[in-house]
Amino acid sequence: MKKAAFVTGGSGDIGSAICRRLAADGYAVCIGYNTGESPAAKLCDELRAAGADAFAVHCDVRNEESVQKSVQLCEELTGGISLLINNAGTAHIGLFTDMSEEELCAVINTDLIGAMRVSKAFLPRMIREHSGDIINISSVWGEKGASCEVVYSAAKAGLNGFTKALARETAPSGIRVNAVACGYIDTKMNAQLTENDKSMLLDEIPAGRFGTGEDIAELCSFLASERSAYINGQLIRSDGCWI
Repeated sequence: MKKAAFVTGGSGDIGSAICRRLAADGYAVCIGYNTGESPAAKLCDELRAAGADAFAVHCDVRNEESVQKSVQLCEELTGGISLLINNAGTAHIGLFTDMSEEELCAVINTDLIGAMRVSKAFLPRMIREHSGDIINISSVWGEKGASCEVVYSAAKAGLNGFTKALARETAPSGIRVNAVACGYIDTKMNAQLTENDKSMLLDEIPAGRFGTGEDIAELCSFLASERSAYINGQLIRSDGCWI
């Protein structure tokens, strides 16, 4: 049976780069999307044209019923997921004291509980088969914290703790759980920054450039492979030596 992966937030900039890399690695790729149906379908067509097995799968990580439906559909389409990439995320920039209850809950429910919810849904099969990989897409702000991104930072810090704890719990079942701590990645989610802000930020990054979705995809490819078979419960930065 062909190995298969599910990537939440698969229609976004980082997610689509991950899907392309996994398809090149020989995975059947389920492209998880919530609001990005059109880009998910376009990416699906692109991967199929290149000879890959690809499927667009709706998944709102904030909703248990939606998650369960996506698990069932992935099973039907691929026969079973062996690699889960928890990439779906949202951000909110602004003072913590100005955030509404709705905004606060939206970030936590997507960036932290969403990853937990999806992992919990896919784990039973991995445990039965004594094999599987989960990669959580985190952020350097989960380590350092960021002013005006307090809840996002807290959610990513929680995701880091979740990664380490779940890895310890599931390692005896042959499952690996790791996280990638992204630095500044040049995506649409960061498009609200002004050119002056970006210039000042770039001066802080010793590598002299912003990260790309492809940088994160390459690291995910490595962490999903046998080359990293003894790496488990780790948070690995991809930030150009920024933090």
